[in-house]
Amino acid sequence: MTDQSFMQNRELSWLAFNDRVLSEATDETVPLLERLKFVSIFSSNLDEFFMIRAGSLFDLMHVKEHALDKRSGWSPKEQLEAIYSAVRPLYRKKEQICAALEKRLRVHGICCLSFDELENSEKKFCTQYFNSTVAPIVSPQIVDNHHPFPHLRNAVLHIGAWVKFKSREVFAVTPVPEVLPPVLFLPGGDLRYILMEELLAAFFDTLFPGYTIEEKVIFRVTRNADINPDDEAFDFDNDDFRKKMKKVLKQRMRLAPVRLELSQPISTAFRGYLKERLPVTDRQIFITSAPPDLGYAFSLADKLPEGKRRALLYPAFTPCLPGDFHPRESVIQQVQRRDRLLSYPFESMAPFLQLIQEASEDPAVVSIKITIYRLARQAKLVDYLCAAAEHGKDVTVLIELRARFDEQHNIDWSERLEDAGCTILYGFEEYKVHSKICLITRREHGKVRYITQVGTGNYNEKTAKQYTDLSLLTADQRIGADAAEFFKNMSIGNLEGTYRHLLVAPSSLKSAVLQHMDAEIAKREKGRIRIKINSITDVDIIEKLMQASCAGVQIDMIVRGICCILPGVPGKTENLRIRSIVGRYLEHSRIYCFGDGASESIYISSADFMTRNTQRRVEIACPVYDPAARAKLHAILDACLADNVKARALQCDGSYRPFDRRAPDMDSQQFLMDEALAHQAQEAEAEPPARKAGGFLRVLKTFFQK
Repeated sequence: MTDQSFMQNRELSWLAFNDRVLSEATDETVPLLERLKFVSIFSSNLDEFFMIRAGSLFDLMHVKEHALDKRSGWSPKEQLEAIYSAVRPLYRKKEQICAALEKRLRVHGICCLSFDELENSEKKFCTQYFNSTVAPIVSPQIVDNHHPFPHLRNAVLHIGAWVKFKSREVFAVTPVPEVLPPVLFLPGGDLRYILMEELLAAFFDTLFPGYTIEEKVIFRVTRNADINPDDEAFDFDNDDFRKKMKKVLKQRMRLAPVRLELSQPISTAFRGYLKERLPVTDRQIFITSAPPDLGYAFSLADKLPEGKRRALLYPAFTPCLPGDFHPRESVIQQVQRRDRLLSYPFESMAPFLQLIQEASEDPAVVSIKITIYRLARQAKLVDYLCAAAEHGKDVTVLIELRARFDEQHNIDWSERLEDAGCTILYGFEEYKVHSKICLITRREHGKVRYITQVGTGNYNEKTAKQYTDLSLLTADQRIGADAAEFFKNMSIGNLEGTYRHLLVAPSSLKSAVLQHMDAEIAKREKGRIRIKINSITDVDIIEKLMQASCAGVQIDMIVRGICCILPGVPGKTENLRIRSIVGRYLEHSRIYCFGDGASESIYISSADFMTRNTQRRVEIACPVYDPAARAKLHAILDACLADNVKARALQCDGSYRPFDRRAPDMDSQQFLMDEALAHQAQEAEAEPPARKAGGFLRVLKTFFQK
C-alpha cells in the first residue's frame, strides 16, 4: 500500500493554489484593476475545476464508488465532500474582495452599479436599450404541464422566478443571451456600467405580462464537462474524427450538474424545486452576491484614459527581442551558428514565427512538421504553414482535436490547413499529443540538415505574452535526427519508438527521469535535483523524490499548482524544498535539472510530473547542450529560487507561507523583464554600424526583388 504520510490530495492542493490566485487581489502592490483581473482568473479557474475535476469525481462516484485516491486514500464521495467544504470559504473571500475592490474603483470613477443606483437618465437609457436590443432576443419561458422544464445550458447565467397568475404559481426562467455583451456601459464621463444579468433581472417582469413576480434570483448551473472521447461506445475512422469531436462538444452541454450558484438566498420551496429539477444537493449549491463571471474586467482597461490606465494597470511591457538576436538577419542562419533559447513572455515569439516564415519561402526547405495543441484565435503560424504548403513544401501538422475547451478552434484550424494542402494527422485514440516540437528539413549541398524547435508551451501568439515558457531553436543534428524519428513514428502510429537524446512519453520520459533521480541518489549528499513544473501527482516520481531526500540529495522544486508531495516531513522529505510563484504572468515553463557542474543533465519539457503526462500523453523533454542556453536556464531557476515577493513556501501541512522579506526584495518575473529590456538595449547600442547598414541594404534588396 502507498505510504501517504508525505502526500496530499490533488484537488485540495489545486484549491490551495487557486486561493493564492485570489489572494493576489488583496496585494496592495498590485494595481487596482489588475487585482480585479485576479478575481476573474480565480473564478474562471474554479469554473473549469468544477467542470473537469469535480465532474470526473462525480462520474467516478457512480461508476466506481470505492475507488481510492492513491495520495489521500479517499473515495470519490469523500473527495467531493472535501472539495465542497473547502470551496465555501473561498466564495466568502471572493465576495469580500469584490466588495472592497468595487468600492475603491469607484474613487477612480469606475462604478459597477445595481439598477436601483442608476440616475434617472441612466434608467431611461437602460430602458431604451432593453426594449430595442435585449427584449427581441430573450427566450422567456414558464414551466407547467404544457411547457416542460428547459435544459439549462452549462455556465450560462439565467434569471429564474416564482410567478403567479391568478391562483396559479409556476416557475419562470430566461437565459441571459450569450450574444449580448457582459456589461452595458452607461453614457457620461465616468466609467459607469451595469452587468447584463442585473439589467435583465430589473426588467424581468416585463417579459411575463399579467404575472406577479413573487421572488426571483440570478443563477448559473455548472455541468460536468469531462468527456473523454476515447471512452465513447461507438466506432469511428480517422476520416470522421472531426465529426466525432463535434458530437462530443454537443454532449458536453447536457451532462449532469455539479454546481448551482445563486445570487441570493431563496425560499425553501424555490430551492427545493431547483434541487429536484436539476437535480442537485444542498452541498452543491453556493450563494454569492459577487458576479459569477468577471471576464469583463479585462475589457475595462480599453475604456480608460491614459492617465487612469497608468494608475490602475501594470506598466505596459512589450516582449523584447533576445539580446543576441538580429532581426535583419536570417533566423535560419543565426540558428545554424548556435542555439537560441527564447524565454516568453520576457522575450518575443517573433524569432520563431520569422523562422517558419523564412522556411515557407526558402528553396532549400523540403518539409516542415509540427505538433499543435492550442493556437490563438488569429494565428500567423497557420498563415505561414499554409503558405509553405502552397509553395510546394511538404507540411505535416499533427493537431490534437481533444485540447479541452479548444476543440472547436482546432477543428476549424485543421480544416483550413488541410484546404491549403497540409497533411493533417490527429494523433492517437488513447493518447493526447501534448508535445511542442517543430522540425524543418533542408537539403544543402546534397545533404539533409535539420533545424528543430522544442518548447514548453503552445504555439499560441496570445499566451506567449501571458505565460512564462521556453522555446529552443537548434540546428544540433542529434536533436534533429531524433525529431525526424519522432515524426516518422507519429505518422505510422508507433508510440514505442527509441530516441538517443529526446525523452518521449509514454515510452521513455518517465523511466529516464527516474533513472536520472537514481543517479543522484547514488551520489547521496552530493546529489542535486532542481525541477520547475506546473504540477506533480505521479506517485512513482513522488516516491522516488522521497527516496532521494532520504539519501541526502538536495532537492529544490518550483511547482506552480497541484503538488501532491509535501516537503519537510520528518524522515521522508526533509531535504526537499518546494515553492510556488503566482504573479503577473502564469508560470508555465518546465525545466528538469539533474546533477551539478559539468556532468549536469538539463532538459526543457512539455510534461508536468502528472500521471496523465507521463503515461497517457505524447510528451517531449529535450536536452539543452548549448552552454549559453544552459546558462540562461540556470539564471531563470536562480531567479525563481531567490524570489521572496511572489513566491510562497509549501509547508509540510499543505499550507503556503511567505518568504522572509528582510532580505532585498526579489520578484523573479520583474527581474526577468528588467533583464530582457537591459539585454535588448545593450545589443542595440553594441550593434556595429556595418551590420546596421548591411541590414538596411538587405531590406532594400528584398523590397526591390519583390
